[in-house]
Amino acid sequence: MDFLKDVLKGVLIGVANAIPGVSGGTMMVSMGIYDDIIFCITHLFSQLKKSVMTLLPYFVGMAVGIVGLAFAIQSLDKNFPFQTRMVFIGLILGGVPMILKRVKKERAGVPHAVVFLVFFIAIIAMQYFGKDGDDVKLVMGAIPLIKIFFVGVIASATMVIPGVSGSMMLMIMGYYNPIMAAITDFVSGAAHGDWDTVLAVGALLVPFGLGVVIGIFAIAKMIEFLLAKWEGLTYCAILGLVVSSPVVVLMGTNLAGINIMTIVTGIIALLIGGVAALKLGD
Repeated sequence: MDFLKDVLKGVLIGVANAIPGVSGGTMMVSMGIYDDIIFCITHLFSQLKKSVMTLLPYFVGMAVGIVGLAFAIQSLDKNFPFQTRMVFIGLILGGVPMILKRVKKERAGVPHAVVFLVFFIAIIAMQYFGKDGDDVKLVMGAIPLIKIFFVGVIASATMVIPGVSGSMMLMIMGYYNPIMAAITDFVSGAAHGDWDTVLAVGALLVPFGLGVVIGIFAIAKMIEFLLAKWEGLTYCAILGLVVSSPVVVLMGTNLAGINIMTIVTGIIALLIGGVAALKLGD
């Protein structure tokens, strides 16, 4: 039962990473598994068995969420943007009480308030001033593949940091649609036995995947260091990132044609997300 519950948490993290403006790192914090995931990533080789057994259900769920459900969620996000985004806002807000408990472990002062405000404002400013880049074309070649590798590093780092959307960063760099299209082509090619497409697209996705792995290890090590040295301040920063996330999500939501029914169903979606976060965080 615990394994399936952890797989479900992984699914939500994977789906969140595929939706622009929603952070997979925030989902980890909301469900109370952020510290465990960071620890297991940074101690993967020193505590291999324990780390693999802990991370396995999350990564299985993330794979299902990104490859199997992300396209369906994107369709819902396109046709029912307000309700879909409200579910994620509920998931985010449902984890705030857990973060507050961590902040209250030590006496908060002016530095904690400043750190909270800096990170709260930074994420909103990033969304406000960020512009979608023109889509690039994924092509073979030494320079393009090196670029794809570093795009993977940047995207993975933002996926791990709460409040920062990896997919939003991909959109700003112009790689979101090309990467999602490549994943779609890869899955479709594998399903239909089109191995030429699988090999061609796979060759483009491999450097991106390597960048993702390296980026996750690098940022996880940095966060572990910050939590060990300045846990209270670090969690104030995380709280600022998390609390700003609903604002960022709404800023990126198409609210055209909103009506009473949309608002009512959105509130229901919000409550469903909040309850789900509380249950999954138990």
